[in-house]
Amino acid sequence: MKALVDPDHALDAGLAAIRTEFQVPEGFPADVLAAAEMAAQRIPTDHIDRLDLPFVTLDPATSTDLDQAFCIEASGEDLLLRYAIADVAWFVEPGDAIDAEAWRRGETLYLPDGKAGLYPPILGEHAASLLPDGPRPAVVFIVRVAPDGGVKLDGAERAIIRSRAKLAYDDVRASDLPPQMDELAKRIAEAERRRGASRVDPPEQQVEAVPGGGFALSFRPRLVSEDHNAALSLATNLAVADAMLAHHTGLFRVMPEPDTGTVTRLRATAAAMSIVWPDEMSLQTFEQTLNPATPGGAAMMLAIRRAGSGASYEPYRSDAKPWHAAMGATYAHATAPLRRLADRHVVMAALAIANGREVPAPIAAAFGKLPPVMARAGARQGQIDRAVLDLAETVMLAGQVGRTFPAIVVDADTRHARIQLRDLPVLTRIAAAGLTPGDRIDARLVAVNGARRKTDFDVV
Repeated sequence: MKALVDPDHALDAGLAAIRTEFQVPEGFPADVLAAAEMAAQRIPTDHIDRLDLPFVTLDPATSTDLDQAFCIEASGEDLLLRYAIADVAWFVEPGDAIDAEAWRRGETLYLPDGKAGLYPPILGEHAASLLPDGPRPAVVFIVRVAPDGGVKLDGAERAIIRSRAKLAYDDVRASDLPPQMDELAKRIAEAERRRGASRVDPPEQQVEAVPGGGFALSFRPRLVSEDHNAALSLATNLAVADAMLAHHTGLFRVMPEPDTGTVTRLRATAAAMSIVWPDEMSLQTFEQTLNPATPGGAAMMLAIRRAGSGASYEPYRSDAKPWHAAMGATYAHATAPLRRLADRHVVMAALAIANGREVPAPIAAAFGKLPPVMARAGARQGQIDRAVLDLAETVMLAGQVGRTFPAIVVDADTRHARIQLRDLPVLTRIAAAGLTPGDRIDARLVAVNGARRKTDFDVV
């Protein structure tokens, strides 16, 4: 789809207002910066030398907060994934000034004109980040991936590693990656299908900076390199979750199964879009048949994502098995400690478990306190994301009041509908009754209010 560019920097003032409205932190308190300066000088002493292993990273090209590096080797019919995770806990002590500030933030906040990091840049983008400019301390998870895609945490160790290359999603070549990368991703994907996992990855509506200044609003499809990289994180997170569950401790990501009413509404949406969904086919299987490259497939995937109740964090409970319906498995977050507070604690718990030790008391105590902290942080990022997209849509459409756009209805109730403009990367609400998901309509832009980040359309 066409990207709308903002060459006059009209978004700048609006982004500043969003930062103020959602209290996005500007920098760090002086005591936190001073503590981070000292922590960055801490020399690793509990780490094994693994400098000989050919680790690489794979991220967006502009990323500097690199949480993960990886290498893969064959072990009989199995594959051994060594997934190195930034050892944030080496630099941050429970209760110190850096830790206290991280608890206030919960996670890194992202905006098109820059991020508000969970940790000061000297740690999050330098000393703790797995950049290829020198040795770094890491926690290396050793994950065994069987031919059927089953995963097991074979071990974990603190190690000194060196990334051989900082690879980027949009230009990485197969020759840059371990030769077993495709096979590992295939095994994980096939295991997902067997579990009935239903992860939905439609094209993302996004605002991003463009070379030369300004921003672009577009729908960005996922790249194969992103899916392959996600398979590595998924394998590790599943293995870590299983290890924690077996030891009756931990913090898990959970998501309930969709209820009957939700599935019924989604079936009606598919029928309206003329998408075949056989009566005997489950929602999980149906999702795997959708093609995000087609307008109908992308719209259906967005409808499924919007219909879900969302994931949350939950500490281990003896009376319930933690379950993530979209993953079709017990699941945890362990692979992004530079960006999510919870991951640092899960990493340290898994490290202890893998080496036959008790989970440190401060880590175990944190599991019950983290869910509301992470929920607040996640909600704020979600609000920021929606505000940024709404702002971008008003800026890009400001000069087009009166124009009629072809659109497709992706969601509807008795009084409103959510429509996706078919020729522009705009997803917005419209006040209209009687619309059904899948309807193709003409929508006329009748007003744009940049201050309120609001556009008004009516049906022609």
